[in-house]
Amino acid sequence: MVVSLHPVPAEFDSAAESIRAVEFRSDLRVNEIRPPEGLAPNSMALAADVSPGDLHGDSQLGTGRFILLHDVSRPEAWRGEFRVVCFAQAPLETDIGGDGMLPEVAWSWLTDALKQCGAEYLYASGTVTVVNSKGFGELTDQGEGSQIEMRASWTPQTPELGPHVEAWSELLCMLGGLPPVDSSEVPVLRARRANGRR
Repeated sequence: MVVSLHPVPAEFDSAAESIRAVEFRSDLRVNEIRPPEGLAPNSMALAADVSPGDLHGDSQLGTGRFILLHDVSRPEAWRGEFRVVCFAQAPLETDIGGDGMLPEVAWSWLTDALKQCGAEYLYASGTVTVVNSKGFGELTDQGEGSQIEMRASWTPQTPELGPHVEAWSELLCMLGGLPPVDSSEVPVLRARRANGRR
């Protein structure tokens, strides 16, 4: 019998199973992927693309990653055994990309989603970056474009990670211009399609 020198802790197994049990909305394609190496003794990762059924080809509205890290030594920077690291990116209409309040609004969407989904966490940190671009010379036909990118991390307080993944997926859909599944009153961004049309 082969005995593993580094058995996977039960707490990580429980957290991973709670993530795999999440049912995602139909317009979000989510897959488990190979996690980055060297960040923690135990980890898992998800990749997601916003892709409503009526969109095809290169009309992608947003993409994201969700990474769960686990280390029983409780790294000082985490202040806990678990740390979530997530990424979300979406193209925007240029008029929205020029709104100076956009980073604050996007960050509030993340914290509101975590609260609404019942995710218990502490020590959140992150950045929201908005990039506006315009083509010149041989790239003039590229026109103008905007893109929002969020990178965030926080420390879950329990191994129940389902609510955290649900919050991340809801944020990704909202950045991609899709309304929340349970509300028609929350404003969403107008995503810029790859072909430049709304």
